[in-house]
Amino acid sequence: MRTVDPQVFFAASRLLIVAGKGGVGKTTVSAVLARAAASCGLSVLVLAVDAGTNLGTLLGAAAPLDDAEVTIATGLGPQGTGSIRARSVTAPAALGEYLDQHGLSRLLGRLVRTGVLDVVATAAPGIDDLLVLGKVKGLERSGSADLVIVDAPAAGHAVTFLRSPRGLAEVVGGGPIATQSAEVLAMLADEARCRVLLVTLAEETPVNELVEAAYLLEDQVGVALAPVIVNAVYPPVDGLGDELPPAARRLPAATRAALEGAAAFRRERIALQHAQTARLAERLPLAQLHLPFRFTAGLDTTDVAALADDLLDALRGLA
Repeated sequence: MRTVDPQVFFAASRLLIVAGKGGVGKTTVSAVLARAAASCGLSVLVLAVDAGTNLGTLLGAAAPLDDAEVTIATGLGPQGTGSIRARSVTAPAALGEYLDQHGLSRLLGRLVRTGVLDVVATAAPGIDDLLVLGKVKGLERSGSADLVIVDAPAAGHAVTFLRSPRGLAEVVGGGPIATQSAEVLAMLADEARCRVLLVTLAEETPVNELVEAAYLLEDQVGVALAPVIVNAVYPPVDGLGDELPPAARRLPAATRAALEGAAAFRRERIALQHAQTARLAERLPLAQLHLPFRFTAGLDTTDVAALADDLLDALRGLA
């Protein structure tokens, strides 16, 4: 049986779009993927499409991400070729760059001041998403990074986000919008260029939403799906079902009760997660990569680095 080479996994497509229900750790996983890919020697560009994300903090950026690209890490990987760069991609910034490239930068300020942009976005739903995807397409096609990772909107919006080019292509007969839609659709449909990686927790509602999103993305967008990442999985602990050892039985009754309660909670949690990952495997025929729960109040770059190592181990164990 052959196992997955992490470098081959990350090099399978030039664009990896990370999506999942809000609260499942999608942004954390985006940072972990970037760190893992860079440690394999790839140059990685990470893009945030939601305002206010903590993606930059998780990666170790000195300031919140904006539309100016920043280099966060270099010299990673065995040969020191791995690097991480990051920026945000928003619709106004994407439109500004488009107008600037066509010598119309003065027009942007007027469009913003007069509210024309808001009117257009309301009248033609999906324009904002197409602008962002068009910018992503340009960065992917430029070849400036071995791998572009997009921290996409939450699962429900992610489907709308990725479906927007097809919807616009169906209603717009020609012109730059139709051209941009066709080019983005071509990127999304090409597995060598783009895959979507879905993130979930081993809980009933996130699993249900992930399965629904996966089939919608395949049926309505035609994008290839990467293995699913199940985040925050409780690792097994030997002896959880055993009686307390003699030394523990001599502790005060309240302390013994607390220890037994903690062990019972951990057993129940592990059983629940095991049942949900099994249910996910039955409903969605995709490989699963499990990331362990980090017992900390807030994740930082140290946690991201540790989880990146866990992800690489999970990839190496994937048949």
